[in-house]
Amino acid sequence: MARYLVTGGAGYVGSHVVLALRERGDDVVVVDDLRQGHRQAVSPGAELVVADISDRRRLDEVFASWKFDGVLHFAALSLVGESMREPLRYIAENVSNTLWLAEAAVRAGCGRFLMSSTAALFGLPESVPIDEGARLQPLSAYGDSKLMAEKGLDWAERAHGLRTASLRYFNAAGADPQGRLGEDHDPETHLIPLAINAALGLGPALTIFGSDYNTPDGTCIRDYVHVTDLADAHLRVLDRLNAEGGLRYNVGNGQGYSVREVLASIKAVSGREVPCALGARRQGDPAVLVASSAKLQRETGWAPRYDSLDEIVRTAWSWRAAYPQGYRNFSPTVASV
Repeated sequence: MARYLVTGGAGYVGSHVVLALRERGDDVVVVDDLRQGHRQAVSPGAELVVADISDRRRLDEVFASWKFDGVLHFAALSLVGESMREPLRYIAENVSNTLWLAEAAVRAGCGRFLMSSTAALFGLPESVPIDEGARLQPLSAYGDSKLMAEKGLDWAERAHGLRTASLRYFNAAGADPQGRLGEDHDPETHLIPLAINAALGLGPALTIFGSDYNTPDGTCIRDYVHVTDLADAHLRVLDRLNAEGGLRYNVGNGQGYSVREVLASIKAVSGREVPCALGARRQGDPAVLVASSAKLQRETGWAPRYDSLDEIVRTAWSWRAAYPQGYRNFSPTVASV
């Protein structure tokens, strides 16, 4: 049995990864300040330490209290628009916190470090699907902060032998198929939950940003990967870090769906129309973003199990319909330490 430290493990992707670790029998300690995470999202059996990872003294206390076989790092600022308004905050927090965490892991003799990264590293891609060899040209402070963090981890590997990996997500979506976890952000910025909220009357009508792109229906096309499949990818890459480091992987379904196709899927799954209005394009939005996960599949054997849009939407709809107030409908499952 292994023990892992998961920062941001009360958040959307982090909580699904914690669940996957617990299901295979691993011990987990979650560090989360609960600014965006939810106490109720931490799986039973995992320990929750409520702390900000910028608190270096508290971080050292965590590493002194447990011996970890690896670190999975999800705690970060992640809103593209906000990062353009507050670029220095994003650079300072995302880069510094990642490197302080890596430094603490090195001092504690923890040899594996897996970071949640982003497709925002690629900016406006020159071709699709996007593989790991594509040019890294972020258009936002958020994307730049993740690129800087990745470069810092390269130095931690060179200087200290810390075996590192970064998973560059495209669009995480859906919810645990058994309904144990879901997506609950404040503010919500992701298309599928925004559209579901609109259909359920839990939020305003959806704004479609641009309908004149060079795509079949004029709306942007994005690659949606089910969050449970994303969690499986993390476990596979984490195990690969036993033998080697310097791993960088793109994670997506390898197929794209337009905004209008997402809305049609929600109607097909739920029988409800999504109220929407057309808006102007957002600056910097590419027409198509689709991942190539060929390297991940080749090197780890990973393949998406929930690879149809309707399957992804169905799990997201089921969770939100059951819990219209998100985690406020839940009862706490763990005690903080």
